[in-house]
Amino acid sequence: MDRDISIETIANLEKHLRYISGIIKQNGRKILNHYPITSPQFIALQFLVDGDLTIGELSNKNGLAFSTTTDLVDRLERNDLVERVRDTKDRRVVRIHVLAKGRTIIKEVIKKRQEYLGEVLKNFSKDQTESLSGMLAFLYEEIQHVDHQ
Repeated sequence: MDRDISIETIANLEKHLRYISGIIKQNGRKILNHYPITSPQFIALQFLVDGDLTIGELSNKNGLAFSTTTDLVDRLERNDLVERVRDTKDRRVVRIHVLAKGRTIIKEVIKKRQEYLGEVLKNFSKDQTESLSGMLAFLYEEIQHVDHQ
């Protein structure tokens, strides 16, 4: 593989990825305006939908302080999106569990995000879309690899 990637090319890639990420975030916030949930709450729900977590585990995943995560979970619980559940193996441990209303919001928001992306990609050919998907998957794998070294 050619390792002589110019600094200019890397700078352009970083800039484009940053701009794309920003636009997608802005669009995601617009979608969330139609739901009783904030962006940080949505991010937390996405972590929780994969499996129940403790406040500490969720705090580590989302990079927020323990106290901030506790407040965030309190608000999610007040909106009937999650519930606190005692661990069956260790009653001292409390896990956060996503309720049906929270799962519905995640599904609806992700569907709307996918529709938005579909609209953005409407002028791409099938081959271009599949190629882009493959390259982004490879980029993600490489980022994971570098981050875990």
